[in-house]
Parts: sequence; C-alpha cells; structure tokens
Amino acid sequence: MSDSFRLRDALARPGGDSSDFDLNPAIPLPPDRVLRPAAVLVAAWGDRLILTKRASHLKHHPGQIALPGGKLDPEDASLEAAALRESREEIGLPETAVDIWGRLPVHETVTGFAVTPILARVTADFTPVPEAGEVDEVFTVPLAHVLDRRNYLIERRRWRGEWRHFYIVPYGPYYIWGATARILRGLAERVSA
Repeated sequence: MSDSFRLRDALARPGGDSSDFDLNPAIPLPPDRVLRPAAVLVAAWGDRLILTKRASHLKHHPGQIALPGGKLDPEDASLEAAALRESREEIGLPETAVDIWGRLPVHETVTGFAVTPILARVTADFTPVPEAGEVDEVFTVPLAHVLDRRNYLIERRRWRGEWRHFYIVPYGPYYIWGATARILRGLAERVSA
C-alpha cells in the first residue's frame, strides 16, 4: 500500500489533540485563553508531502517551515474551506485538484491558534506558485520520511525566558520544527498504530 493511502487509513485510528505545550507540561496555560480557529492542509502529492517556507519578513513565524494554511476567515464555510483557500493563495493549489479525506486532531499553538489539520490528496498535477508576500518556497518531502517516527528528535531553546522543548524532523536543508513537526509526529503515530 502506498504511503498516501496509509495516511487515509490513519484517520480511522485513535489519536488525540496535540499542543506546542505537550513537551512542556510545567508551563501553565491560562484558563481563560481564547484560541483562534485555523486550518492547514496536510496534502499528499503522490508519495510526497507539500510544505512551504514562510517569507522571512513576516511578523509571525518568519522563515519557518509550514503546512499551507491559515486562520479561519468569516467568509470560509468550514475549516476545510479555509485550508483550501489558503492553499490556493499560498501555493497556487486549485481546490478542484484536492480530495479531502478528513480532519486530524486539533493542535494548539503557543501563538493562540487552534489549528485543525485537514488530511487530503492532490489528485492532479499543478505547478506550485509561492505567494510572493507570504511564501519564499514550496517544496515536498517524502511521506516515508515524515511517517517514520525514528526521524523525529526533541530539541529545546529559550522562549520568553523559559526553556521550551519541541519536536523536529529535519530533511535535507529544511529544519521542520514546532507546530508543523508536532502535527506530523501525531500523524506518524496514527499511521504506525
């Protein structure tokens, strides 16, 4: 069975929500925090996964590796619609070239978003076009790489005066970390369950 169809089958397996705080249980979360809804597209393109490198001048997460996606806008009919709209805007992926398989568990970010990963398959060829103001690069990584839990490491760095631990899943010149790596790690756990 191809890696992309192993992804689809993973939707039927158990898996809970995740958080940027998973590896940092001593950091208290404010009980009155309000999370903003967002969605990202976890898109298999053949046996590869589509990722972006965010523009270095952005206010939030400059230069980081990310799944295409963003916040839910008022005109979005659903989280799936938000992920598709953002993917069209960020990388030029037409909505008609995507087969949505389902939602993965929500991921809470340290920046106050409740991110819903939308698992999907790209069903037609397209030429990725990075949105000049937001995306520096569109690239792919083998699904086999991100689905292998042995490729994940835990690192730490100081953030707001405290040590924070986080997952990474490096690939070639790409340093995939933080929320993106945690979402992909959760998917790898479901695939291997």
